[in-house]
Amino acid sequence: MIGRVLGGRYTIQERIGGGGMSLVYRAFDSLLRRPVAVKVLRAEFVSEADIVRRFRQEAQAAASLQHPNIVNIFDVGEEDGDTHFIVMEYVPGHTLKEELRQRGPEPPARAAGLCTEILAALEEAHAHGIVHRDVKPQNVLLTKSGHAKVSDFGIARAAASATIVHTSRALGTAHYASPEQVRGAPTDERSDVYSVGCVLFEALTGQPPFAGDDALAVMWQHTQAEPPDPRALRPSIPGALADITLRALAKRPEDRYPSAAGMLADLQRAAAAQPEGQAAEVSPLEPPGSGASRRRGRPNRARAGAAPQD
Repeated sequence: MIGRVLGGRYTIQERIGGGGMSLVYRAFDSLLRRPVAVKVLRAEFVSEADIVRRFRQEAQAAASLQHPNIVNIFDVGEEDGDTHFIVMEYVPGHTLKEELRQRGPEPPARAAGLCTEILAALEEAHAHGIVHRDVKPQNVLLTKSGHAKVSDFGIARAAASATIVHTSRALGTAHYASPEQVRGAPTDERSDVYSVGCVLFEALTGQPPFAGDDALAVMWQHTQAEPPDPRALRPSIPGALADITLRALAKRPEDRYPSAAGMLADLQRAAAAQPEGQAAEVSPLEPPGSGASRRRGRPNRARAGAAPQD
């Protein structure tokens, strides 16, 4: 792919990541003279007509979303009948998953701050009738200024189809799937709320709420096992944050927050209730290289665009 020109304008420069169903490249848009990220459907899915259709249609729908916490979709195209691609905003930075792997759990205030930004992105998408269905740290990009941008809006249905075909790639998603997704039942915005609960749990404790040797073991726990209290893993977590996390992780959708906006409001109230000194000590959006970030170190690799790693 390196050096190839897609759509007559996007010159592929280097591979920057990949997930279960696609590879991601940094490219240069010769028309608008700017870098972009290009997500290319993996070759093994090109013959799967349903996956290709969903990949294109849902990305086109998500292109209508404009929000500071969403990775924007610029274009959707096809080249030579066998290369299907999505052109996205190029975001220098790294994923939340990479940050957690290298730094461990976030300070509680920062974990809450990042999740408020994720929820703000979801609130915007839900208002347009788009449910993400694949919220996970791999799909959350952190900019150089420390802000969160959610990627892969609109292509989760295609990803779900791809997972059915290639179950060996399902583990990265299984850790954050809602019980109704695991059962194959209808999903709505409350499924995204559950996934954010999983992300918040991991950001606070350094590990997802459920673990197992394979995707099936993890999915079984989502439907049958109660999540541990995050304070059992990290006693310093404020009680309000632990309660918000556990409500989001309720097995029944009706027991969770009814919307992203509801969980967002509770996180904001919890942040406002923090003692002034504690809130100042760990800013929710602490820029790289300052405070706790400088003391604990930052990921040393630059990631960009929508480049989730399973």
